[in-house]
Amino acid sequence: MEPWFVPTVAGLFGLAIGSFLNVCSLRWPADVSVVTPGSRCPSCLEPVRWHDNVPVMSWVLLGGRCRHCGVRISVQYPLVELATGLIWAGVFSVHGASWEAVRGSVFLTILFGISISDARFYIIPDQFSIGGAALGFGLSFLPGGLGWSESLVGAVVGYAVFWLVGTGGTWIIKRLSPRRLEEAGVDQAMGGGDVKMMMMVGAYVGIWGVAETIFLGSLLALLVFGPVASLSKRLIPLGVFLAAGGGVAYAWGDQMLRWYLSSVVGID
Repeated sequence: MEPWFVPTVAGLFGLAIGSFLNVCSLRWPADVSVVTPGSRCPSCLEPVRWHDNVPVMSWVLLGGRCRHCGVRISVQYPLVELATGLIWAGVFSVHGASWEAVRGSVFLTILFGISISDARFYIIPDQFSIGGAALGFGLSFLPGGLGWSESLVGAVVGYAVFWLVGTGGTWIIKRLSPRRLEEAGVDQAMGGGDVKMMMMVGAYVGIWGVAETIFLGSLLALLVFGPVASLSKRLIPLGVFLAAGGGVAYAWGDQMLRWYLSSVVGID
């Protein structure tokens, strides 16, 4: 079998997953079914025919417009499909045709869906977080990768740590600046979606992965969005940055941990 065959097939499958991910990331935050109605134009509501629903290609051939009313269709659709296809192709090129490749592709796809939903709606749907955590725990019983006990402990720790951070942060903010949360239009320093998201992350990457995800996600949020949030008073879509941190933790977490233990702590 040619070395390009498995990643190519996985990438094509990922394109189809990306098409469905578009639907999930746009409908779940609005509590709309992803089953009915089927794909349709957001303007004229005309159903999209199967031959106009081919990932990436249909959007290109139609010039990014609806076949019926001619309204422009967001470039988000082909970009999400293409990115998801690349995720699946990339993970399978690293791990080959293995259960770990399936597990990794599913995890990164869920993180991608969370980042889309949180960036657009400031909502992390339970289907991604709780459903993803259950799926991650189920996948831990398959050969390779994280074992079921590590997955379970990682999920519990991920949830508990962020719940404590959110609860403590809320108490501190209310003490130091009582009107800060009210001005932001929230009653908690951290949304429940972020807490449940970290439970999902822990189910895939374990305790050390949770620590790396929190560190990297918080650092990215502070550097990238922190200045914007301080000037505009906008809330930080933390899930976007946690998703990025979780992706890095999955791909390079072991190397980062070994470097830290050997170079910083001094343990070989």
